[in-house]
Amino acid sequence: MQNDIFATHLSQADTNTLLRSVYNWMMVGLMVSGLTAFMVSHSPTLLHILFGNPYMIWVLLLIELGLVFAISAGINKMDVSTARVLFILFSFIDGLTLGSIFIIFTETSIATAFFIAALTFGVMSLYGYFTDTDLGSWGNILFAALIGLIIAMVVNFFLKSPAFEWWISVIGVIIFVGLTAYDTQKIKQMGEEMGAGDRTSLSRVAIVGALSLYLDFINLFILFLDFFGNRRD
Repeated sequence: MQNDIFATHLSQADTNTLLRSVYNWMMVGLMVSGLTAFMVSHSPTLLHILFGNPYMIWVLLLIELGLVFAISAGINKMDVSTARVLFILFSFIDGLTLGSIFIIFTETSIATAFFIAALTFGVMSLYGYFTDTDLGSWGNILFAALIGLIIAMVVNFFLKSPAFEWWISVIGVIIFVGLTAYDTQKIKQMGEEMGAGDRTSLSRVAIVGALSLYLDFINLFILFLDFFGNRRD
């Protein structure tokens, strides 16, 4: 009886395979975004199209938000190939919005912020994977804090307060550090609860997981760039 129960769930090796797939797709997304941002920063035409019109960046952000909801809410109804295409499309559009960082910040400070974000992300993701503590209770708290952070960012868009912006960055780092550990553990638990033969669902979880961790990492990177980034003269 015990063997039958365990046979319906992923083995530890399969769970590790799921996590590797999540990280691989996350890296693909980061590479697409990074290359796109670099391409935009070296194209005066694209810079003018994207940032010359104050409404264009909002259009792109709304498209990104729509893609996040489409992938997250519709993942169980779409083909795996469709989910992958949407994730790559999201990464590309996010790269378009990130193109300005190469104009605003020095390449050295961008590399520094990326390294710090990668180190922080790696430590917290490992914690989320290996800890025996159930981080499920973090979910509602972190989600509420994230909503509050977004509201604060919108308010400061009009206030333009440097002190308020600093506190937003500090709180933002704390939130996404927590989300990195929480999301990693959640992905691991989803894999452990999944049927061993359900490879389609496994691939879907890999895309949703990659999207979650991608967002955690990118937000950490941007927040650390605000902290440590040196602006160009």
